[in-house]
Amino acid sequence: MTSTHLTNQRDRRILSFPAVHPCENISPTTLITSLINLSQTISNFQPQIFPTQKRNARETIRQITIISIFLNEIKDHGSIIPNSIILCFSELHFTLQKIHFLMQDCTLEGSSLLLLAKSQHVASQLRSLIRAVAITLDILPLHRVEICDEVKELVELVAKQARKGKFEVDPNDEVASKKLHYVLHQFERGTEPNLNTMHEILHYLKIKSWNDCDREIKFLENEISFLEDRNCDEREVPLLSSLIGFLSYCRAVIFEDFDENLNKLEARRSTEMITVNCLNPEDFRCPISLELMTDPVTVSTGQTYDRASIQTWLKAGNKTCPKTGENIKNTELVPNTTLKRLIQQFCSDNGISFTRFSNRNRDITRTILPGSSAAAHATQFLSWFLTRRLVFGTEQQKNKAAYEIRLLTRSSIFNRACLIEVGTVPPLLDLLATEDKTTQENAISALLKLSKYATGPENIIDHNGLKPVVYVLKNGLSLEARQIAAAIIFYLCSVKEYRKLIGENQDVIHGLVELAKEGTTCGKKNAVVAIFGLLLLPRNHQRVLEAGAVHALVSILNTLCNKEELVTETLAVLAALAENFDGANAVLEASALPLITGLLRSAPSRAAKEHCVSILLSLCVNGGVDVAGVLAKDVTLMPLLYSLLTDGTSHAAKKARFLIKVLQDFNETATSRLKGSAILRQLNVLELRN
Repeated sequence: MTSTHLTNQRDRRILSFPAVHPCENISPTTLITSLINLSQTISNFQPQIFPTQKRNARETIRQITIISIFLNEIKDHGSIIPNSIILCFSELHFTLQKIHFLMQDCTLEGSSLLLLAKSQHVASQLRSLIRAVAITLDILPLHRVEICDEVKELVELVAKQARKGKFEVDPNDEVASKKLHYVLHQFERGTEPNLNTMHEILHYLKIKSWNDCDREIKFLENEISFLEDRNCDEREVPLLSSLIGFLSYCRAVIFEDFDENLNKLEARRSTEMITVNCLNPEDFRCPISLELMTDPVTVSTGQTYDRASIQTWLKAGNKTCPKTGENIKNTELVPNTTLKRLIQQFCSDNGISFTRFSNRNRDITRTILPGSSAAAHATQFLSWFLTRRLVFGTEQQKNKAAYEIRLLTRSSIFNRACLIEVGTVPPLLDLLATEDKTTQENAISALLKLSKYATGPENIIDHNGLKPVVYVLKNGLSLEARQIAAAIIFYLCSVKEYRKLIGENQDVIHGLVELAKEGTTCGKKNAVVAIFGLLLLPRNHQRVLEAGAVHALVSILNTLCNKEELVTETLAVLAALAENFDGANAVLEASALPLITGLLRSAPSRAAKEHCVSILLSLCVNGGVDVAGVLAKDVTLMPLLYSLLTDGTSHAAKKARFLIKVLQDFNETATSRLKGSAILRQLNVLELRN
């Protein structure tokens, strides 16, 4: 029997035993068969695979094996089993389920450090369960069971041993556990622990590699997520967070070598970056978490934040406004119901799940503060270590440091804050000039995560980071690196003051347009959304047009019409460009009019249809009667516009009404002209006759 593998989806917390009693009318044969299967499953565990609790596991397996022999003996005799024994067997089944859960947990891949930290509790649980077995065996009327005397004697012996069994913590476990808690205590006090002690703990648990360490971290992260997703008792979060801090420190400091395949997997994760939700109006995003707000509240300074984010900020003892730095005079949070309605409408119009964002915000908000003091200090020590490696390490060490930063900043606001505070941004920017593809991808990905922090864009710009990011955008050693650079450009554009600076750099827009032409689907998506971010500053419109963005965008619509999100985002950018004369003219010159009307018919999302109507309306307004004439001849257009009045979003309905009026006015004018022309012809005929 091998250790249980860690799965992404677990149906219970570790060390929780959701056993159920057999139903009252269960047949004796079924119950006996189930007991035999359950006891044999437990007996098949091998003590040597237990990282901790080996001695207790060995004794448990021995006792359950004897019980399995007893149960098989009853089955082989096939005699009638009295109700009193059935009741005892039901209780035994209930207890064996719990023992099985516990044995699974003790061998669960990635759980060894947590079980070492809770070794006293685990031993106590095992002792209680074995005592429960003893109680069941004590009240079991063996004299009414037809089995041989030798088996009866074995059962009586097991009952006696189970009653008296100590099931204490293994002395070796106890030593290792004390070392672990001592290290956590040192971290808590702000003292960097001795590496040799940490080595000894890892060696004892057979955590021998970077991969082993990473597996333990992921297990603990899943446990925290499990607790929060199901609103369970979160008193264990500080311990879990402390253990993650310990392991993260060990993973980076102790294990020099890491799996390049995992590095590639992380690169693929980083490609899933900017989606349609990033086209949020700027005021819809929380200044702390940079995520779409789901419960916006206003503080005394007049600034609005997501409730969970600002509550966490204030709970940490902060008394200033995160955005303005002003003192917050009182902690009253006034719900911004108007903004909440606008955000809900925005989500509805764009096919975004408001509930999904609410859950996501809760997940990211919990990381504003560290889970424990030990975790905080471990991250701070680790941040200093990684920054030194970025500056003074070998090329290989710099690459690994950048990769560790990618992992640390993936979903933790506190980790991002620590790393920015100790100055990781400048050496990461320097690392972008490397000639090693993997190192460049790790460095640009780490910067992407840091750019999502509130002060991340400022740090990048203040350290002249735009130039190296744009260099990667245009000349990156891989498409992955280039598309991540485009994502950083988007986050830099989230700061209003930087849009002018970024737009004035000719290489930025040209680089984004090139990526929109030749990138992967994700690369095109990031480029399109970054261009949208630049268009939030009106003076950038002409620059985007001059770079040939319209042709690149139309090409996306022509070739990737099955990519719903990308099509919607591309249409949003075209709608923004078509609002002025030059943009509308560029769209017409790209022969996009038939394409837009076709997408209005076929686009699956309401947001895409709204963008199509916006583009057509702008083309009519800026393109004049020629465009209106073409649209008026399309007999399929009017039914589509009328359907949007009832089935579309409120914005789409409004724009559809305007476009219908434009086309109706055109038709009326055209009819008047035709009537006038007919009258003139008739007058000419009369004059000729006279």
